[in-house]
Amino acid sequence: MAKNKHYERIRRFLSNDIGIDLGTANTLVYVHGQGVIINEPSVVAVNQKTGRVVAVGTEAKQMLGRTPSHIVALKPLVDGVISDFEVTEELIAYLINKAQKTTKKLLGPRVVVGVPSGITNVEIRAVRDATRNAGASEVHIVEEPMAAAIGIRLPVKDPVGSMIIDIGGGTTDIAVISLGGVVRAKNLRIAGDKLNTDIISYIRSEFKILIGEKTAEDIKIAIGAIIPGDNPMEAAIKGRDLVTGLPREVIITDSDIREAISQSIASLIEGAREVLETTPPEVLSDIMHRGMHLTGGGALIKGLAQLFEEEIKIPVHVAADPLTAVARGTGLILQDMEGFKEVLIQNEDELPTTN
Repeated sequence: MAKNKHYERIRRFLSNDIGIDLGTANTLVYVHGQGVIINEPSVVAVNQKTGRVVAVGTEAKQMLGRTPSHIVALKPLVDGVISDFEVTEELIAYLINKAQKTTKKLLGPRVVVGVPSGITNVEIRAVRDATRNAGASEVHIVEEPMAAAIGIRLPVKDPVGSMIIDIGGGTTDIAVISLGGVVRAKNLRIAGDKLNTDIISYIRSEFKILIGEKTAEDIKIAIGAIIPGDNPMEAAIKGRDLVTGLPREVIITDSDIREAISQSIASLIEGAREVLETTPPEVLSDIMHRGMHLTGGGALIKGLAQLFEEEIKIPVHVAADPLTAVARGTGLILQDMEGFKEVLIQNEDELPTTN
């Protein structure tokens, strides 16, 4: 034990510890000793004439829908996994360099990356390779629901069941955790981006107006509410009239948003119900007593926790600062790599060989 601590002190002197929540919509970066210091959109703008990266993160997101034909703003992660390897590499390299600006060290950083549950070995290898190529000396992978549970201080290593629903941008991870492992899990391609698409489709169908993804995101955050409140909310949105082709402004209410996303929300509740139906009885009794925990940006949708509680009849808790739960979890893993070794996805070269 003393030897391990001595090794850790030397290693931290030579390199940084960085945790990355590699999300479809946003990527968060945790640096040991500093906390979560970066929260930027997972967007990269590329000049197709030269093949060079023009902008990354916030600057690139501002270009979405506004670029000339030779500059393309790309989202290199689709449904939480890498769809464009080179562009993802550029994104990770940019974030690692930005994270290390104030504390550049001799060796490349040790990095823990959060990925959606249930992704394939090929997808895991792609994340590992992209992070290594971006300058990491060590890469460790952890499933996002596990990292989120650690981030909100659930007793993941104890013989007690915990349930977490992590609603991100591209995917929703529903997982039951006990004794440092995932007992039951389900990964749904229904999350923040899908809700934005639902809103765009609804407004196109009902109001004959075409709006962009950013407008849909803004309206969801501003007036999105799953359960009607005492005071109806409304907001003005601008878009292109599909009949005349000219700009037009309409007033949208919280009732419109509720109707637009109702089917996707119903699918999330059904997903949680399916996981509970296959959970062992002893673990299920723990969850009934301790409740479910919502993390990720989707946890902030007004009334979502209340609806889950009404439909599933189990207490639902929204985590404090749900957006950073996965990133904080990677940070806690970095602080005690030996203690959390069992929760990490093993390297292929670490797996036991059979003769």
